[in-house]
Amino acid sequence: MKIKNVIFILLLSFSTITLAQDNSDALSKGSWVIEANTGAATTGNTSFSLSSSNGNTNWSIGFDGGYFVMDNLAVKAGLGYLDLGGADAFSYKFGAEYFLGGQFPVSVDFTGSTGNDLNWLGLQAGYAWFVADNISIKPAFRYNIGLDDQDGLFQGLIGFSLFF
Repeated sequence: MKIKNVIFILLLSFSTITLAQDNSDALSKGSWVIEANTGAATTGNTSFSLSSSNGNTNWSIGFDGGYFVMDNLAVKAGLGYLDLGGADAFSYKFGAEYFLGGQFPVSVDFTGSTGNDLNWLGLQAGYAWFVADNISIKPAFRYNIGLDDQDGLFQGLIGFSLFF
């Protein structure tokens, strides 16, 4: 019985937070977004990552940016740099992101890497928690479909976005 009460309180709190957010200006036509994400260097992405195994250290750094061509829909691009333990690569990303209900971003993009000439089709979905009118934290799940005979990869990400 107690677990049902806890679940009810959590759902009520979540819905109250969701309804209290007003991010209509941030996601309106003509707005800009700059975003940084956590991720994995192995996918040729535009995120921040650091990993070390057997004396090899891999790291990446990158940013995404976008322009809202209509309310809730941004066209995005990103650039990144990867150091894969001696092999350098640049990565790029082009795609679109739509905010369902102004809070649930879903995106599709093409990501490529110059170092290993691998390409991915990325599918991503998450939740945009607006901590201020123009700042959001975006936990998300992503699946990268390998386009060059490589396996797909599932990721959990955390994004940080600024809207102008």
